[in-house]
Amino acid sequence: MKPAIEWQQSCATAENEQFAADLHVALARTPKAISPKYFYDEAGSRLFEQICELPEYYPTRTELALLEAHAADMVEQFGPGVQLVEYGAGALRKVRLLLDAMPHDGVQFVPVDISGSHLLAASDALAADYPRLSIQPLVADFTRPHTLPPWPKDCRRVGFFPGSSIGNFTPEEADTFLRLAADELAGGGLLIGIDLVKDEATLHAAYNDAEGVTAAFNLNLLEHARRVLGAEFPQDGFEHLAFYNPAHCRIEMHLRATRPLALQVGGEIYAFDEGETLHTEHSHKYTVDGFQAMAVRAGFKPGKVWTDVNGWFAVLWLESEGGEYSPRGTAGPTRACGS
Repeated sequence: MKPAIEWQQSCATAENEQFAADLHVALARTPKAISPKYFYDEAGSRLFEQICELPEYYPTRTELALLEAHAADMVEQFGPGVQLVEYGAGALRKVRLLLDAMPHDGVQFVPVDISGSHLLAASDALAADYPRLSIQPLVADFTRPHTLPPWPKDCRRVGFFPGSSIGNFTPEEADTFLRLAADELAGGGLLIGIDLVKDEATLHAAYNDAEGVTAAFNLNLLEHARRVLGAEFPQDGFEHLAFYNPAHCRIEMHLRATRPLALQVGGEIYAFDEGETLHTEHSHKYTVDGFQAMAVRAGFKPGKVWTDVNGWFAVLWLESEGGEYSPRGTAGPTRACGS
């Protein structure tokens, strides 16, 4: 068996074991809740690509338009000689817009993702299109302390975190990530996308599309558990639920039990009452000022901001002044929505 195949199988086994452990914890707690990272198996990734093309779903096309229009200005903030670290790298689609505006000599790209098999495939595809680019993929949970490759001489380290993925974190998790990033990007900076506060009708439509693709994406989390963990539950036992929670400035996605039922996984049985939910995702919405305040407390200095004409999305440049990473903030997380 080829080493690359063995490595991919080993990664898949480790990922499934972690999924099983986290799903047991999620189903045993009250209220039930699990990380959205388990949306993104092969089927879920395909569904998310479909979501990104939907007319209701504005974040991806809006951020892509900002990157296309301002990539040269964004790259100018990096300076010459860069180790570019993409957190939660995924399909490596958006980073291409930055790479196209950068000289590849003296640039090292480090995509970081928890899904080893997907990361390897995306990195191979990128290497084929950018043969002069040094690529060092890293399989890791970027929300926890990890070790990046040493950056080359005369380079500085720059982070890239697009997609408003930070909105999927709790305020405490966002605060922790920003502190970790400020430390490992010391002397460099972070280019990050955030989804902005807007009218509820636009938000509701984005997560409840007419074609039902988002519903299928949400429901696929349990189908993922059925496929790889042997989970058992009624085929029509759960339905998609997504709504805006103004108290927390976030969209919430849940899987709601349509009737009293049992979900079995790994020999354990978990009961659901009718209407009880498994909380699968939240997506926080920010104001620029509120998010910059979080970043300052974490050790960043606010820089340039690029927004679309509707004021729906923003990409921010944050300079990292460094400082020791601490998993707990001294002042506690700040709500980043509202004025």
